[in-house]
Amino acid sequence: MRNVFLFIRRHFNFLFFLVLQIIALSFLFRFNKFHQAAFLNVSTEITGRINERYNNIEYYFQLKKTNESLVQENARLRQQLKENYEAPDSLTRLIHDTIRVDSTSIIKYKIMEAKVVGNTTSLQDNYLTIHRGFDQGVRPNMGVTGPQGIVGSVVNVSKNFATVQSMLHYQFKYVAKLKHSNETGTIGWDGLSPLYVIMKGIPKSAKVEKGDTVLTTQLTSTFPANLMIGTVAEIVPDNSSSFYTLKVRAATNFGNIEYVYVIDNLQYEEQKMLEDSTRKKIQ
Repeated sequence: MRNVFLFIRRHFNFLFFLVLQIIALSFLFRFNKFHQAAFLNVSTEITGRINERYNNIEYYFQLKKTNESLVQENARLRQQLKENYEAPDSLTRLIHDTIRVDSTSIIKYKIMEAKVVGNTTSLQDNYLTIHRGFDQGVRPNMGVTGPQGIVGSVVNVSKNFATVQSMLHYQFKYVAKLKHSNETGTIGWDGLSPLYVIMKGIPKSAKVEKGDTVLTTQLTSTFPANLMIGTVAEIVPDNSSSFYTLKVRAATNFGNIEYVYVIDNLQYEEQKMLEDSTRKKIQ
């Protein structure tokens, strides 16, 4: 202990300068948006590099499970090919919004695969870091999904990495629907279990059953419609409200996710520009 005090006394000026420098930098990054954005980009890049190297070691222990998941995903994607469907008669046309089926339709969503190199599930504000950034076509507000269901949305991007706000984040909100009744509500997380999310806003006049599937809707531009979110595990009673609170088991297992798909809505800018312009005219 005596040596510690001697060291502090001997280097007091330097240590005092270091403390003041840290305080000054913290004020600079906290209250200056430009420097804050620059710091976030640099920290995302550095954290991504560190997580990538750590993840490479863990990756080899999960190869079998990863390969099985990829095989199942490929099987589902092949099942959705146009060649696997046939119209019952010549008067019916089968058209998918996101797949080019003839010369008149257009591709709305572009899918990019990405490796997960960082992930948290035990906090109130959980994020994933993926090894794909600006140079690979990723930008903020893109949706992110996994082999089983949706994962979250991109919130910050550096040159080669991106930070994804997980569905297990207290600020995550998304409009979803029940498959059987088509009723829409809002998905969020209550911060308790990483296995479940909460769905609110379903009126009690709607027919709701355990096991019903919860899907994405066409009402937001982040995800294509009808992607898997989860299944209704419990209907929570609430006599003080005219709406159901549903406990939904998430389709994605956030504890072992290794690969995701980044969804680029190619019409996002056009839609956002139109909606912003409309709001300005109304105001």
